Amino acid sequence: MRVGLFFGSFNPIHIGHLIIANTLAQSEEVDQVWFVVSPQNPFKKSNSLAHEFDRLDMVRAAIHDNFLLQVSDIEFSMPRPSYTVDTLAYLSEKHPDHQFFIMMGEDNLVNFPRWKNHEAILNDYGLIVYPRPKAKASEIKNHPNVRMVEAPKIDISATFIRSQLEAGRSVRYLVPDPVEEIISSRKIYQ
Repeated sequence: MRVGLFFGSFNPIHIGHLIIANTLAQSEEVDQVWFVVSPQNPFKKSNSLAHEFDRLDMVRAAIHDNFLLQVSDIEFSMPRPSYTVDTLAYLSEKHPDHQFFIMMGEDNLVNFPRWKNHEAILNDYGLIVYPRPKAKASEIKNHPNVRMVEAPKIDISATFIRSQLEAGRSVRYLVPDPVEEIISSRKIYQ
């Protein structure tokens, strides 16, 4: 099976993530998309993150009825911060019958050379890159293991959603209803 790995904090997951994941899951590039919830991104401060199990629950609630989308907590049991290359090695060992690809927005290509063992990721797994608004040009785009795909350009950020919640505003239509219910009932970001 060809699996697109969608790594992220998903703090919280929102409709932009879901639209991209569903678009790629229905493309000819992959058979499924797995949301890999990162407990701690090496490039982000962890004090702004909701608890990892709350974020996992929100992803699970958001995708519960779509068999093309799965959620993974694989990095919860790995050393922190988690590095993509280590997660890929672990997943490849655990699922030798799967072929894994990294899914990322075009805006992340500029920083990709800063990733641990980025060349091994590029050569051994490859990237599936979806368009993002205001993405800067990157030479990596021309690498033979980088596949540019068509997808909607969605400019919604989890930062904006958190700021709305902190201000007491509604996030209806920005996150799926089950995610909004979890945020409200657990008083996350408020």
